[in-house]
Amino acid sequence: MNILILGATGFIGSVVAARLVADGHVVTGLGRNPTRARLKQPAIDWRRADLSRMTKPADWDDILKDQHVVVNCAGALQDGLSDDLSATQAEAMRALYSTAKRSSRPLIVQISARTAGAASDLPFLATKRRADEALAASGLPYLILRPALVLGRNAHGGSALLRALAASPYVLPLVHAESPVETLSVDDVAEAVSRAVSGGISGDIDLAAEEVLTLADLVRLHRQWLGLPPARVFSLAPWLARPVTWLADMSGLLGWRSPLRSTAMTVMSEGVQSSKSGSGLAATSATAALSANPSGVQDLWFARLYLLKPLVISGLSVFWLLSGLIPLLTLEKTSAHFLPFMPEAAAMALTLATCLIDTALGAAVLLRPLAKRALLGMLAVSFSYLAGASLLEPALWLDPLGPLVKVLPSILLTLTALATLDER
Repeated sequence: MNILILGATGFIGSVVAARLVADGHVVTGLGRNPTRARLKQPAIDWRRADLSRMTKPADWDDILKDQHVVVNCAGALQDGLSDDLSATQAEAMRALYSTAKRSSRPLIVQISARTAGAASDLPFLATKRRADEALAASGLPYLILRPALVLGRNAHGGSALLRALAASPYVLPLVHAESPVETLSVDDVAEAVSRAVSGGISGDIDLAAEEVLTLADLVRLHRQWLGLPPARVFSLAPWLARPVTWLADMSGLLGWRSPLRSTAMTVMSEGVQSSKSGSGLAATSATAALSANPSGVQDLWFARLYLLKPLVISGLSVFWLLSGLIPLLTLEKTSAHFLPFMPEAAAMALTLATCLIDTALGAAVLLRPLAKRALLGMLAVSFSYLAGASLLEPALWLDPLGPLVKVLPSILLTLTALATLDER
């Protein structure tokens, strides 16, 4: 069969795509930036597309041509610079269904979520629910699959946060530590999609293992998987997490997809549970899913670096913003460094230019779409400053305050930020 997968570069979508290729199907993967995925999974026909810009039926005419199945693995947690929930999760899906009804009427497999509960009115679940209801009413053959918390060899979002919390030194600080959490393996999701494609299942199905753990138990299990000694769980009152949640929401507006945003915290306040409506589908417990994929040192590195990454980005931003703003307080004194080499007007103009560059880089690195270019710009400017100062005023290397020596750690921190920037 010809199968189109939306969100095929994601945590779930990439595994589903690999399974369907292994089943012998012709798979087309849709993603916003499939360049790396094309190298990793060359058996898939990759197409670049942004669902948030595909909200009209005409946008789907060419993509749906000759497709027998469409699997929607795309999704986002909250609105922000990188995501538009209404467009991606509701409007684009309704446009897809409209086109599908007047074309080959493909089977639609929708990877959704449990849309009832404490977070049901938030945009994440509200848009999912609108898409689910539109699909059920469309007359198209469909499967709506509602998995619990999905675990796999790789990690993203909530599963990545579990690993990061598990790697916390000495104690495990948790909010909603006793909330119940159901899980399953990402391979279970791929198996369910495979069965739907072969005509084995349809309808609206919750999928979760029988095992129900508390959040604290699940974090302890991940800590054991990472090979770390046991640590005491330190339960935090929900109000203590509000400043972190607020900062995570602000980062979301700048394009960063933190799993600590308010939507995730609201969902976790009552746990992750399903109705287990007797689908007949087996699901793997968290213990079995982790045991099947023993951790390596790369997993420990990831877990320890995950929550440091936003601190590294923020620290670099503050460093460059202060580097650009502080000299403006004593502009004449700062520009005096250039007077032995150029006229006063030129020295003042060069000082203002460097301040502007530093400030612009410090602000740009906070914007996720610009972060990589900003980090590369920081490296280029840092090496330019070092080269220029070494040629014009080499004595600065011996200055007791170390104005040039201090640039070297900032370069290493920038390289670290570049190395950990990718989200998938």
